[in-house]
Amino acid sequence: MDDTAIDYAAVFQALPGMVALLTPELVYADANAEFLRMAGRTREQVVGRHLFDVFPDNPNNEGASGMRNLAASLTRVAASGERDAMALQRYDVEDSERPGEWEERYWSPINAPVLDAEGKVTLLVHRVEEVTELIRARGGPTGGRARVLEAELYTRARELQEVNERLRQAHAREREVALALQKAMLPARRQVGRHHAAVRYRPAVGALNVCGDWYDIVDLVGGHRMAVAVGDVVGHGLEAAGVMGQLRSALSAASRVAVGPGEALNVLGLYAHVVDGAESATAVSTFIDFDHHTISYSSAGHPPPVLIRPEGGVEFLDQATDPPLDARPDPFPRPQAWTTYTEGATLVLYTDGLVERRGEDIDTGLARLADSLDRHRDEDPERLADHVLLELLPPGGATDDTALVIVRL
Repeated sequence: MDDTAIDYAAVFQALPGMVALLTPELVYADANAEFLRMAGRTREQVVGRHLFDVFPDNPNNEGASGMRNLAASLTRVAASGERDAMALQRYDVEDSERPGEWEERYWSPINAPVLDAEGKVTLLVHRVEEVTELIRARGGPTGGRARVLEAELYTRARELQEVNERLRQAHAREREVALALQKAMLPARRQVGRHHAAVRYRPAVGALNVCGDWYDIVDLVGGHRMAVAVGDVVGHGLEAAGVMGQLRSALSAASRVAVGPGEALNVLGLYAHVVDGAESATAVSTFIDFDHHTISYSSAGHPPPVLIRPEGGVEFLDQATDPPLDARPDPFPRPQAWTTYTEGATLVLYTDGLVERRGEDIDTGLARLADSLDRHRDEDPERLADHVLLELLPPGGATDDTALVIVRL
């Protein structure tokens, strides 16, 4: 069925569970009929108002924590873009017809993000299941023991939530370390003369904002020259980032003394043999000579760079490919090729997270990249990078890391 034939507003209102939509500022954008019925509120009492103006904590319950717990969960979802299933909550509700009278209520909430095409959280889906009757029924005719067990269950749920909160705080601290590590290891965008390099770095979803992908931009001695490289270490997170930092630094040093990218990668391959975690790592290096309008390049198991020619045409630089960095135990010269370019051309280097999709041939991803680059060829490097990421990466974030470098020649 065509999506345009589906009335999603009607579907939302007909959902059998309690579902509300909130803005990232926790203002009600909408609520379905079941939510309003079970909460004892009208649309006018809910939509357009802040969540906790509509449902504050019970002032008569000194230990009330429902509002604080719910705020923490929704804020977390808005910041991370990840779904959060909360533990069982006691959250009393004031009787709309008898102000000042509160009903003891129990809920099982789940909060989830709604993302736009760029992966930004635009709305929060707040789905709740009321379990008040279940709690009461379990403490019914059989008397006190069942009620005691239910209280213990509720207490354990609260304890579990507190443990989860401590784990989230530890995760947040680890993420701060990861961000500092990323900033220290990867260079910022560069301006070499009038030649601008745009860089983008997108870790896989859930990868602490660090990954094993890397890029490097080095000014070379002798003439108006620059080396640009990208690489990929298997894995995500701090361990992969540590290996990435070692390989990037080694290649950066090798590029400054090597006669070309092939020799630089040969040195890096020797180094990769003594670095734990560098197994199957890949890299591609390019040396740009702005005086002679040439690009020499070499690839160690990595997807080929792309040259966008200003007169038209997108060319993959794939004439110097070799196995990954640690594939050969003994020194062996890596292949190297070169090409010329005209003023205004654009060089693009990237990692496989940009073009590879599970169950899809990589040639399909390369063709998708070539089409995007060709259609946006006239954009400046920064805008071109944004277009490429928007068109090639999934809206909710990729399952693999991605690094992208675009240089206007």
